[in-house]
Amino acid sequence: MTPQGGLRRRALAVFLIAGLGSSLLTPAQETTLHVDVKLVNVFVNVTDRNGAIVGGLTREDFALAEDGRPQQIAVFERQSELPLNLTLAIDTSGSVHKDLAEEASAARRFAHALLRTQDQMSLLQFATDVRILTPFTNKLSQIDRGLGQLHSDFATALYDAVYLGAEKLGQKQGRNVLVLVSDGGDTAQSTTYAEALEHSLRNEVMIYSIIDVPIEASAGRDLGGEHALIALAEQTGGKSFYVTEGGLDKAFAQVSDDLRTQYLLGYYPRHPVLGASFHRLQVTIPRAAAESFSIRYKAGYYTEGPPRPATRPQIAP
Repeated sequence: MTPQGGLRRRALAVFLIAGLGSSLLTPAQETTLHVDVKLVNVFVNVTDRNGAIVGGLTREDFALAEDGRPQQIAVFERQSELPLNLTLAIDTSGSVHKDLAEEASAARRFAHALLRTQDQMSLLQFATDVRILTPFTNKLSQIDRGLGQLHSDFATALYDAVYLGAEKLGQKQGRNVLVLVSDGGDTAQSTTYAEALEHSLRNEVMIYSIIDVPIEASAGRDLGGEHALIALAEQTGGKSFYVTEGGLDKAFAQVSDDLRTQYLLGYYPRHPVLGASFHRLQVTIPRAAAESFSIRYKAGYYTEGPPRPATRPQIAP
């Protein structure tokens, strides 16, 4: 069974025989019971103590557990060939002082360097509201056109952008990635951090945060939003980067390198914890000391449907 599409289902046919002793099986006595078994995909990045990417690991190097219960790795790939669905969400609010033309140029170079023929990319901008500038496409000319339409506004609907970006990505099959470019401020207060994170995990979206602030360590600056961007990335298996020396081009290159060096571990849950809506994951490399490697992956996944929200954000027309 292949891992295409991220979630795979297999049916187990169970024939129930009615009657006693030597009663013969008749068509009326046949029942087919379909049981859904979900393939859980876990994308993993491994670096050493110096932050260098660790390649060449094998299936046997990894151990994987769900809710503390060991699982058998059924799918293993050093570099996933699954289609990449990437949404680039750019903060264009007044709190982010940057040259939009320079930002668009860096994003354009990122898209041209990263996308393969099987991949697709969409473009969102968020300020007072969230707008789709380019729907999912693998046509670089359309992405370039969307990047030329970036424009500034006042407020910052950061968590709305995460929620809506994850929702759109969740409708795609493959490896789903949301790249956020922002200073981390959220002034719209429509969607909360917790709602944005849960929606990202439910839609199996990895978040990469590119944190664009005037001075990384300036005294007195509100760091709450930056910490939220870092936590969103960590909890979903992505990573965060500051825009420092080298600018956006370096940050985008770091995202690209990270996406190109992910291991894919897939498993069919065995002995799941009944009644749990969220299942926590643990990935280790048993042969190595715990401090030898840094291993990044999503915190877990949901099996039950989300609660009905009182309100939900909307894409601006």
